[in-house]
Amino acid sequence: MRILIYGLNYSPELTGIGKYTGEMSSWLARRGHQVRVVTAPPYYPAWSIREDYRGKLYRTERVPGEPIVYRTPLYVPAKPTGLKRMAHLFSFMLGSIPVMLRQCFWKPEIIFTVEPTFFGAPLALLVAQATGAESWLHVQDFEIDAAFDLGLLPSHGPVHSLALSFERFFTQAFTRVSSISHKMVERAQSKVQNKGIPTEHVTLFPNWVDIDAVYPQAPSAPNSFRSQLNLEGKILLLYSGNMGAKQGLELLAPLAASFENDPRVHFLFCGDGAFRPTLESLVAHHRNVTLLPLQPFERLNDLLNAADIHLLPQRAGAADLVMPSKLTGMLSSGRPVIATADAGTQVARVVSGASPAEACGLVVPAEEPISLHAAVQRLIDSPELRATLGANARTYAVQHLGRQQVLEQFERDIQALVRAHRLN
Repeated sequence: MRILIYGLNYSPELTGIGKYTGEMSSWLARRGHQVRVVTAPPYYPAWSIREDYRGKLYRTERVPGEPIVYRTPLYVPAKPTGLKRMAHLFSFMLGSIPVMLRQCFWKPEIIFTVEPTFFGAPLALLVAQATGAESWLHVQDFEIDAAFDLGLLPSHGPVHSLALSFERFFTQAFTRVSSISHKMVERAQSKVQNKGIPTEHVTLFPNWVDIDAVYPQAPSAPNSFRSQLNLEGKILLLYSGNMGAKQGLELLAPLAASFENDPRVHFLFCGDGAFRPTLESLVAHHRNVTLLPLQPFERLNDLLNAADIHLLPQRAGAADLVMPSKLTGMLSSGRPVIATADAGTQVARVVSGASPAEACGLVVPAEEPISLHAAVQRLIDSPELRATLGANARTYAVQHLGRQQVLEQFERDIQALVRAHRLN
């Protein structure tokens, strides 16, 4: 098949959406499909275009056996505020117009568009209409909902109504819509309900993990991070990933402070993003905290296995707008997770398990530091519970999140979609 992938984030970004879109595109190309990608230069999560990608507005990357990648220009604010984020997203759509229109001559059979950014949806649909291609919208983040619900933009008034109408109209126009969790699929279905849209219009396409690359190491096994940081014998609590607005990272500093007098405990915060300078200042004087930059993929398994407990903080209201990609690696590493999420959200469902016997960790209400402290204390004091929850986490990852099984199902879905179109 000829597959055109249109999305803001892509490899070599190490975290978030770029990682998944890059892995998916390479996997499809290795399966023999013709794959082209229209994307931006790597900038996330540092919010700065990588130095080796600067100085050229447009570039084309061709590697044998890999997708052809077209990089288009965009505005990247050093300090992303609500309006600057909107300008950033809109700039990618504008910069990608000439490259996307050129793809009309290639005649893709399916156009796969990743949200964010939803600003690109009209352009993707235009190219699909011009070429007779099927169109697929994949929602990694409900960026419009998140912008309002997290206070990045005002949640009432004409701007709010216009944005939701714009989103609903174009979501309905795609042949297929998918998202990464059952709750997010339900949210997407609510945007197209009562419009004569069939149920199968919206489907599940979850994020995945390479369960062979991220796997549990024995607690007694040597760990490069523990030895490098002189943390042998400590109970290590790890947050690793993007440090942005929706993560609720402001809870981490007081949490670390509350355990400062417990010599058993140490906190490791690893990553990059807009909130990192603030986090650095908040923990600057805590002797039980170590900060590391984002680590390369080849050290990911060692990093995740350095943890005794994974921390997954989130702001209230975010848990069903986004499904944190870092959760897949946490689970695959076979370590328990403490997540801040409201009951009934997808994050809470996964971490709590279908039953208490299948729980992968503990869930506490978002933005409740006392409950978070109590959950951490419970796991610190119970190595047996940590081992049980960690084993459940690994089992869940193997059964539900393996990369091969997720991508094979996706391939079957897009092949069926294109076959049905040909028959019509």
